[in-house]
Amino acid sequence: MPLSSPPPRQEPAASWITHRRRPLAVLAAIAVATTGAAVAATPAGALTYVTDERGVVWQIHDAAPPSLDTGSIRVATGSPIQGFGSILVRVDGLDAADEPRLNGEMARGYGLTQTAEGSFDTTQALDLGGVLATRDVDLDAAGATARFVDSFTNTTDRELTVNVSFGGSLGYGTGTNQSLVRATSSGDTTVDAADSWAVMSTSVENSRPVGVALGAPGSLSGTGNQQRDPFTTPLSTSGHEASFYGFIDELTLEPGASASLARFVHVGVPGADRLAQAEQRLAAIAAAPDLGGLPLAQVCSVANWDVTALPGYDAAACDAAGPIPMPAAPQTPAAVTSVAYDVVGRTIEDLQADMVAGVVTSEEITQAYLDRIAVYDGGPQGFHAYLHVAGDALDQARAADAERAAGGSGELLGIPIALKDLFDTSDMPTTGGTRALEGFQPAQDAFQVARLREAGAVLIGKANLSEFANSGGQSESGWMQTWNALYPSKTSYGSSGGSAVAVAASMASAAMGTQTGVSLYAPTTGASLTTFRGTDGMASGHGVIPLTWYQDYAGPIARTTTDLAYLLNATTGTDAGDPLTVEADARRPADWTDSLDAAALEGKVVGFIPASFVSSYADDGTGESTRERLDELVAAGATLQEMPAPPVVPGAPGGSRGMEGWARYIELHDNFPFVDGNAILASDKVLPYNRRSLGTTPRLTPEQVQAWDDYRKRYKAEIAAWMDAAGVDVVAYPGFLSDMYNNDAAASQLTSDRASGVLTSNVGLPTVVVPVGLNPHGYTTSLQLVGRAWDDAAVLGMGYALEQEADAQQHTTFAPPLAYDPDFTDVDRSNQFFREISWLADRGISTGWAEADGTATFRPLLPIARDAMAAFLYRYVAPVGYEAPEVSPFTDVAVGDQFYTEIAWLAESGISTGWEVGEGAFEFRPLDPIARDAMAAFLYRLADSPDVEAPGTTPFTDVAPGDQFATEIGWLAATGVSTGWQGNDGTAIYQPLNPIARDAMAAFLYRFDRLDLGVGAGGSAG
Repeated sequence: MPLSSPPPRQEPAASWITHRRRPLAVLAAIAVATTGAAVAATPAGALTYVTDERGVVWQIHDAAPPSLDTGSIRVATGSPIQGFGSILVRVDGLDAADEPRLNGEMARGYGLTQTAEGSFDTTQALDLGGVLATRDVDLDAAGATARFVDSFTNTTDRELTVNVSFGGSLGYGTGTNQSLVRATSSGDTTVDAADSWAVMSTSVENSRPVGVALGAPGSLSGTGNQQRDPFTTPLSTSGHEASFYGFIDELTLEPGASASLARFVHVGVPGADRLAQAEQRLAAIAAAPDLGGLPLAQVCSVANWDVTALPGYDAAACDAAGPIPMPAAPQTPAAVTSVAYDVVGRTIEDLQADMVAGVVTSEEITQAYLDRIAVYDGGPQGFHAYLHVAGDALDQARAADAERAAGGSGELLGIPIALKDLFDTSDMPTTGGTRALEGFQPAQDAFQVARLREAGAVLIGKANLSEFANSGGQSESGWMQTWNALYPSKTSYGSSGGSAVAVAASMASAAMGTQTGVSLYAPTTGASLTTFRGTDGMASGHGVIPLTWYQDYAGPIARTTTDLAYLLNATTGTDAGDPLTVEADARRPADWTDSLDAAALEGKVVGFIPASFVSSYADDGTGESTRERLDELVAAGATLQEMPAPPVVPGAPGGSRGMEGWARYIELHDNFPFVDGNAILASDKVLPYNRRSLGTTPRLTPEQVQAWDDYRKRYKAEIAAWMDAAGVDVVAYPGFLSDMYNNDAAASQLTSDRASGVLTSNVGLPTVVVPVGLNPHGYTTSLQLVGRAWDDAAVLGMGYALEQEADAQQHTTFAPPLAYDPDFTDVDRSNQFFREISWLADRGISTGWAEADGTATFRPLLPIARDAMAAFLYRYVAPVGYEAPEVSPFTDVAVGDQFYTEIAWLAESGISTGWEVGEGAFEFRPLDPIARDAMAAFLYRLADSPDVEAPGTTPFTDVAPGDQFATEIGWLAATGVSTGWQGNDGTAIYQPLNPIARDAMAAFLYRFDRLDLGVGAGGSAG
């Protein structure tokens, strides 16, 4: 359809609110003539709410924040819809290398925009391996029906098969929330190819049934389970999964051909005759499917209805209609990296060992992660883990490399770490995931962030989260919603989903998150990672945006418990700014890694509560299979002990801990844009389902603060007594009790069942989460080990022992290693100066020679000419605003010569004076190779001629103290920029008059940059 300016408003020919589409020229009679009805919608600035004539509110996942952009229905008031109307698309017939990366997963990223009331247009096509896809959604306000039109065009040169599953969830469980097929067009309750429509509903009379008009009889190719792989998993007719509908159509597309699918979702009325009315409405839709308002080519391409039978059909008009109008698909970055070192799946321990061994630098590691972020995080198919990527990440990495070169060391030195965007950062925005705080820049770091900087970590970016950390089910901010790294149609969980996905997709080595309820363990379980929530007060929350004071906990997410220990070494401890941490220094171990013992479970008693492994609604075997994983604890030397339910401590104090948290946080910031928590939560920039009316809820009184402190401590003591009575060291709980579910529902039950009763957050107890295997449907599972207050180190150690025994971490196949794209084909990883030459290319200092085959060569052993050296130094410094003089300083360099600007700058900077040839004239001799002594002089002057004492001796036997450039060469050796050639007798030579080769020049400049003299591009050594 045309996507420029919309046509003039037309009087409706049908009930569809489609005024922005161009009228049909030939098939105008196709539409069923009714009167158009008005639809109310929220402004385009949030998940779009559309209210039909009956007052039913349809929440449409369009491109408005949080930008899930699937076109599916999040919920519709009074109906069992929980994420319905999505499509999963599988393209067959392509070579493996050409298949869509997310083949068979939920389609998203159309740029769906509401262009008229209740009508949503695609603004950018999806490119699914050369099949372009668009989606248009239109709501009929009077008929309470949404029309979904999905179009596909094959732009490849081969025939392709496109399987499309349309559907989603209409409830859950086996009770009153379960929706079963109640009627079909063929008269039974089994949906098959003979059916043109089906009606589903719960058993509750006041629940609205949902009907789907599928297509003409014979068009449907099958049904499946939309929560799993619908193309291989049949639709259940009973049990929990009977509510997960997938209606499948198969399209065969010749090269250049297009086809469309039109489905209609009707939300019926409640009451005794609800099913009869829904059946009547679906039968009417199927008898005359309304395709009004669509472009002619799109109507003619509809494959699941017999358009030839519709009134007004004209075969000649269809033949002449041409291709379906489609917007362009956005360009996707090439899946390549400029770094040969592969960071995929690497732990902090791995990275640190390789940096210490000289295999890789922090700069290379950071660049590799940045390359992966560029390829895998943004765009329609991105994971959307990051809200902000640090612009100075490489500078941080170079500083870490310089510290290491100067003899520094540390467990986190040079390690890139992501931060949930609740942590204050003085150099990056801190938004809490809400547009209400867009642009807010704290003046200081959170306590834990400052500790990470002190440890030398590279803070690579701020991770996405659920707005205000509100949700444990999804991570949906005011900008985006994060997708699961292992199962890309699923939720990432919340609220630390961005942190977990950044690590699971190898876009950071580790991350910091927070937990008030489940927000560390749920995303970690969903990503098959590890996390640790310490005892209340083990880690500071100072400078972390709050949700619930005292219960909030800021902690790490990593691949292994060893990595957790490294992070805990840096981030835990007493903070004068957080009174809750007063005991932390006395309670924390001097080194958390000391607790990492594979025998830590030997002789221990692990308690478990049988009911904690039983779901109240899911029947997929997750709880049972996770309980079986308790055997891993036994294998590691523990004994299992059944326990009764834990005590519930009554007397929770009153007052708003939420407002208390906001008050404490706002007090830290002179520039905070809201006066209190009431004001920020009422901002019109908050997502509508999180927004509150402006209230006057006060913060806690001092008496309430003390009462909460007393209550939490009393609760800890009660749980310790309960554990003592059972004789257990820790209590094991499951991570999830069900499969993981798609990312477009609202109900927490359709993210996963997490209702295990785990005590961690409500009491404030140390808990380690470790992946332990797969559930019966192939989803990763975890166990949580919960200890007594202040048993933190012991709990981490037992998690380590479980991790060694289970060895069950899963890795994503949807973010594979990037292809290494070498800068120069004649410089491979084995080259002595590979790192230095790659750095030269990455910085844009050298582009090498372009070869006829499109590649580039560096020619490392060639001597470097003086004009090229001038260009290298000029690009390295990147002087801002420099303008070359109109008269050349050298007689042998003309104003129009290739490197005139660079050579003139070299002269004006005093780096090179050239050769005096008489009468005040100078030559530069641009094509002569530069000698090694002159190179020393160039770099010495570039460093602003440091004040060094002329040497009495030199480090090189072939350079005498009185030689022309002895001072400069001595300085070069003293700073480590050049080591010369070492002889067997312990002496070294410099070979000052030899031409310097291009590879050695790269090494000189690379080492010079590490001196951090502030002369590199941007005023620093980076």
